[in-house]
Amino acid sequence: MINWIIGGIIIAAVLAVIITGIIKAKKNGGVGCGCGCSGCSKSKQCHSSQKEKS
Repeated sequence: MINWIIGGIIIAAVLAVIITGIIKAKKNGGVGCGCGCSGCSKSKQCHSSQKEKS
């Protein structure tokens, strides 16, 4: 029983680290798809808020 609890805590911690990393990357202007935006036809949709701030 204790193994299930420890396993659940470890999985929750890993998910928290991943979600925190995604949120930080998004706030710093990272892209959601993980690809470069130089040739992407949808780059204006992803980065429209950054262009308005500049």
